[in-house]
Amino acid sequence: MEESNFFDKVYEVAKLIPPGRVTSYGAIAKYLGAARSARMVGWAMNNSHSMPSVPAHRVVNRVGVLTGKHHFDGTNLMQQLLENEGVQIKDNQVVNFKSLFWDPSLELL
Repeated sequence: MEESNFFDKVYEVAKLIPPGRVTSYGAIAKYLGAARSARMVGWAMNNSHSMPSVPAHRVVNRVGVLTGKHHFDGTNLMQQLLENEGVQIKDNQVVNFKSLFWDPSLELL
């Protein structure tokens, strides 16, 4: 799959994540039929910061850690954006991750 085409598909899925919910790089990759491409999803999220319509802050690692936070402007922007949506963060990790997790494979049938 061509990288730019894959990135576009990642962005389309990310745009569907509801405010106040989070998903993981791996969940997006799995939904797109590329289960071993979580890292590519991460690269797509890192490249999305010039696109305000892509809520990259809602994509975290498989246990809810804000691993992409270093790619946001400012020191805590990813955390602040999530907290503005009602998501609690403690020690760079989403509190109640399992209950806030949005699985595109279950939601986008």
